[in-house]
Amino acid sequence: MYKSNKQKNLLKKTAVITGGTRGIGKAISKELGVRGANVVLNYLRNHKEAKKTQEELIDNDINCSIYKCNIGDIESVDKFYNKIQTQYKKIDILINNAASGVMKESEDLDVKHWDWTMDINARGTWYISKKLSKLMSNGGNIINISSPGSSMVLPNYFPIGVSKAAVEAITRYLSIELSDKNISVNSVSAGYVLTDALDHFPDSDIVKKVAKKATPAGRPIDPNDVANVVAMLCGSDAEMIRGQNILVDGGSTINFNG
Repeated sequence: MYKSNKQKNLLKKTAVITGGTRGIGKAISKELGVRGANVVLNYLRNHKEAKKTQEELIDNDINCSIYKCNIGDIESVDKFYNKIQTQYKKIDILINNAASGVMKESEDLDVKHWDWTMDINARGTWYISKKLSKLMSNGGNIINISSPGSSMVLPNYFPIGVSKAAVEAITRYLSIELSDKNISVNSVSAGYVLTDALDHFPDSDIVKKVAKKATPAGRPIDPNDVANVVAMLCGSDAEMIRGQNILVDGGSTINFNG
């Protein structure tokens, strides 16, 4: 069983976590579940891994369901929405964690790579938020997962960095446009976290080495660090935090000596 002394402040809440079966998404799913939420997880390709995560959460007394959906495909998202509406009627929390992209610089990028990245990371974040916010009849929380590459230039990160800048703009706009429905919208920007997502970097060994280094906080960043901030933003104590991007990087991006 998961060991936790966290208050169950999300009891009877239903949380949808896209890309919620691996890495940071799995840590978020676990944290919200430990705090009492029913979790609905989305995955795209790896059904075996998704099923394994579902079974692990259920074994720890967390109500969990999984659905396959391509967040970058409008028809797929519409089907996902219909399934959630049928099973749950309403939701309280949406975590837009699913992301993809091609690790290239601008001049080496094909249009199809640009479209793939933007369709999932930017358009997908907007469209699924538009759809699922309709099920937040009693208000709710939308948390978008971003990256320091939204405002910093990182090597071979052009399409992803631009898409994450769009995600943060979407966060600001939705925080105002959905405020009359009492829906709070924020983003959480995760620094280098040691997950299998780093395998996709061209210099993955170097990036993993950076991720393993202690931050100015004295240790590397863990997926649970990101999950804890996301869970905090979903609670009533964060009610007046709106339209903000919270950076979780142990102080790395403001440390001149890096």
